[in-house]
Amino acid sequence: MRGDLTKGPVMRTMLIFAVPMILGNLLQQCYNVADTLIVGRFLGADALAAVGSAYTLMTFLTSILLGLCMGSGAVFSICYGQKNEEGLKEGIAASFLLIGVIAILLNVLSFAGLDWIIVFLQVPKEIQGMMREYLWVIFWGIGATFLYNYFASLLRAVGNSAAPLLFLAASALLNIGLDLWFVVGLKRGVAGAAEATVIAQYVSGAGIGIYTWVHCPELHIGLRHFRIKRKCIQQIAGFSVLTCVQQSVMNLGILMVQGLVNSFGTTIMAAFAAAVKIDSFAYMPVQDFGNAFSTFIAQNYGAGEKERIKKGVKGAVAVSVVFCILISSAVWLFAEPLMLLFVSPQETAVIAEGVRYLHIEGAFYCGIGCLFLLYGLYRALGKPGMSVVLTVISLGTRVVLAYILSAVPAFGVVGIWWSVPIGWALADAAGLFYYAVKKDRLLPLD
Repeated sequence: MRGDLTKGPVMRTMLIFAVPMILGNLLQQCYNVADTLIVGRFLGADALAAVGSAYTLMTFLTSILLGLCMGSGAVFSICYGQKNEEGLKEGIAASFLLIGVIAILLNVLSFAGLDWIIVFLQVPKEIQGMMREYLWVIFWGIGATFLYNYFASLLRAVGNSAAPLLFLAASALLNIGLDLWFVVGLKRGVAGAAEATVIAQYVSGAGIGIYTWVHCPELHIGLRHFRIKRKCIQQIAGFSVLTCVQQSVMNLGILMVQGLVNSFGTTIMAAFAAAVKIDSFAYMPVQDFGNAFSTFIAQNYGAGEKERIKKGVKGAVAVSVVFCILISSAVWLFAEPLMLLFVSPQETAVIAEGVRYLHIEGAFYCGIGCLFLLYGLYRALGKPGMSVVLTVISLGTRVVLAYILSAVPAFGVVGIWWSVPIGWALADAAGLFYYAVKKDRLLPLD
């Protein structure tokens, strides 16, 4: 195996590991961003509103699988740091079965509840047909999402962050090419955009699975590893389920806010759809840096390297703060040109609202950067429940304030935008306070 993060210069090791993860997830965002950009420019604001609302839903659904995979990845990293090869393979078998079954159930429930979902999201009648058409196709990609995120988490846990990047690069380019062909060339509308995304997702999911089998024989599991021990399944479930809860609670809150946004009509929906894509791209690198930081901490925690963990925490905070200040400045300054990438210049009301959203969110990316580091730290130190608590604080505040402030005529939809950074700030305060009080118990490695 390669990718031992318990040796070498702390920040150099962490950054070399993090960069492919950052680039990879930026490319993963290209799946939905390509849909949004091409749909918005070629099919109009109504189609953009439908696809944008569907994107928020899919982010919630896939976050369930992503959380399970990330939680399993923390267990893999700890076993790798401990040089526990048999424990690692038993964990691979247990987590694949657990997450695979959940992926199948999630897919079935998504199709069965399609009409209910549209009602829950308060989708305006004029775009319900387009959203149903898009979702019916995009749901077929849930299995591919499981495959990619599972094998990507496994490879990253043992220090290989480059292979997931390569498969995402290929599938992202394929997604964009197919989007243009299906939407612009074949005139297949929103269904064509969904078809392009699903095909590209299966390319990355199947490809990375084959790569892992061929190039990582040390990760091969046999029948004996499927004789799963209770201790192993408890450990996998403990990390995976709580991380899944953290991810899904976070995105459930966003989904509830999406329903509130939808109640303001298609103009606000379209503005939100475009601005959220820009928002996601802006802070995605610091989110992925938080995940890389988590793997670094988990491996060193398993190896008992307390001093490397302390140095890693200090260095990660410095890198995150500098990046967030730079990206906040860029989003603030270029909010309107960024909106124009997704919306035609004639849609002045959509552009104006999107710029207002970005000026509010973009000023506070240090808040979300700190929160992602706290999520990664507590997951790596065996305290995924604390990540859930911070998520509940952040998203609970966001949802409650969004509904309260938006009902006040003086605030309206702007109240929804302001609720986000307030939620980040409260969760950061709670997470930092907990770390200050429990630091010695969190790192009992002496």
